[in-house]
Amino acid sequence: MKPEEIDWNNLKFGYTRTPVNVRCYCRDGQWGEIEEHAEETVTMHMAATAFHYGQTAFEGLKAFRCPDGKVRVFRMDENARRMQSSAEYLRMGVPSVELFCEMVTRVVTLNKEYIPPYESGGSLYIRPVIVGSGPQLGVKPASETLLLMFVSPVGPYYSGGMKGISAIIDRTHDRAAPFGTGHTKAGGNYGASLTSALKGHEKGYDSVLYLDPAQHRYIDECGAANFFGIRVDAAEGGRAHYITPASHSILPSITNKSLRQIAADFGMEVEARQVELDELNTFSEAGCCGTAAVITPVSTIFDPADGKTYRFGEGVGPWSKKLYDELVAIQHGEVEDRHGWNTVLDL
Repeated sequence: MKPEEIDWNNLKFGYTRTPVNVRCYCRDGQWGEIEEHAEETVTMHMAATAFHYGQTAFEGLKAFRCPDGKVRVFRMDENARRMQSSAEYLRMGVPSVELFCEMVTRVVTLNKEYIPPYESGGSLYIRPVIVGSGPQLGVKPASETLLLMFVSPVGPYYSGGMKGISAIIDRTHDRAAPFGTGHTKAGGNYGASLTSALKGHEKGYDSVLYLDPAQHRYIDECGAANFFGIRVDAAEGGRAHYITPASHSILPSITNKSLRQIAADFGMEVEARQVELDELNTFSEAGCCGTAAVITPVSTIFDPADGKTYRFGEGVGPWSKKLYDELVAIQHGEVEDRHGWNTVLDL
C-alpha cells in the first residue's frame, strides 16, 4: 500500500507492509554489513536453530511524528540493551547498542513516508527480531545469527478512549519457569501464554493475570504486559504509591521503567518488589503497561479459587491518566525530555 492510499485517521493497530526492511548477519562471532531488503520473507535453512531449539527473541518500539515536524524514537538504547540480554541468554550473536540503533534509524528513515501524521494519533511500530539462523541438529547454539527489523504504521491503541479491561487469575498455567526465560523477550514465552489467553477469553475475560511460577503467591504479569497498582496512603497525607512486581520471571518492561521514573518525578513512592495477591485489596487503581498501549487500565480481577472479584473502577484512574499523559507527551516532544529518552530524527 502506498502512503497516499492510507486512511491515517482510521488506521488500525496491525501490520501494514512497508517498502524496506533491514537485516544483518553474525557469522562465527562477526557482524557483517547492514542489508536493505524489499521482500517480506526470510530464507533460512530447515535445520535453523530458531525452528528447533527456540533461539528467537524480539523487541518492540515506536517512532513518532511530532508537532515540531521532527521524528522521535523512544528509548531505543534501552531496547538495544534488552535485546542484548535476550540474545546473550539464548546464546545468539549479541549486537552492539550502536548496531541496533543504526539499524533502527535506517529502517525508520527508509520508510519515513509511512510515519503517521501527528494529528492521527498513530505511530510507526518498529519490530526487531533476532534468530538463530544457522543449521544445527544437536542442541547447540547456531554459528549464524540473523537480526532483522521491519516497521508498520499503526493507529492509536485506544481509538475510542481508554477503557478498563477484565482479568482472571490463572493458576493452571505459567508463562515462564522460576529461573527460566521470563526475564528475556524470548518468543517461547509468548507461545507459552497462548493457551492461557485463549481459555481466559473463552470465559469472557480480556486478559489473564499470572502468579509467580514458584509458589503462586505473588503477582507476576498481566497477559503479555507488566502489572502495576496504585495505592493512596491516607496515613501519609494521601501520598500515592506506584507498586509493581519484581522477579526473575518478569520481563523488564521499558514502559514500566519509564513510568516508574515519571512516578518518582511526580513525588510518588515507587516500589518494585514482590507483591502479595492480597495486596490487590489495597489498590485504588490497577493497570498493565507496555509499548503498544502504554497503559491499559484494569477494572476487575477475578480469582476463581475463592470466587472473589477485585474492583478498581470502570475507567482509567487519575494517577494512571496522569502518568499516561506525561509519558505520551514526552514521546511526542510536547514537554521537556528531561531524562534524554528520545532520539530525534530530522526527517
